[in-house]
Amino acid sequence: MASVPTPGDLDVVSRIAVFRGLKPDTIQRVIAPATVVTLEERRPLFRQGEPATAFFIVVDGWIKLYRITFSGEETVIHVFTKGGSFAEAVAFTGSRYPATAEAVSDARVVRIPADHVVRCIRENPDIALAMIASTSQHLHHLVQQVEQLKAQSGVQRVAEFLASLCAIDHGSSMIALPYDKVLIAARLGLKPESLSRAFAKLRTVGVEVRASHVAIRDVARLRRLAADDRGAMREVLRDT
Repeated sequence: MASVPTPGDLDVVSRIAVFRGLKPDTIQRVIAPATVVTLEERRPLFRQGEPATAFFIVVDGWIKLYRITFSGEETVIHVFTKGGSFAEAVAFTGSRYPATAEAVSDARVVRIPADHVVRCIRENPDIALAMIASTSQHLHHLVQQVEQLKAQSGVQRVAEFLASLCAIDHGSSMIALPYDKVLIAARLGLKPESLSRAFAKLRTVGVEVRASHVAIRDVARLRRLAADDRGAMREVLRDT
């Protein structure tokens, strides 16, 4: 179901990376026809292979982007939350969506029609430069993901994920897992059982999983482990 964006929605949209550096009146012109799509958990926003007609910004909830492989398995590319934008590049090529976007929780997503943005680009080429910069950021993130999968152990990937949820750099912290553990495992390129083993190993550095919450005794220590601190890794391996 589509609805009119609230002032709060438009504030989130105006601050995304795609529009960084653009004048306020230019941003208002681009987002003028925006609508909000409300999704229940597990409902798709679009499916892999469908014509790409818009790009999207999450204003509430979580959206996962995934592909179905030839073997029928689901490969999670990314998980977006408030302020995350996706499908910018493909929407302006007249191509098809290369992946499926699905709500991980109840979510609200702003939809901006691609044909309208193309008209705006023709009027103001600065918008195209902003789009290229945003696409470059997405590519950089994908490169980081590949590097993480190749260079980091499963324990380190989990440590980095947990550390990214902490609002502090030092001291203790209690965090809520943003979505279920099966999706966390897929997001990190792990099997669910590998995620469970990683959580068990992280207990030696003061990480305790309590259902959907995680207590972290020393955030700085966890960050050192995620950053490939050999001393921290030896401690984890020695005590497991």
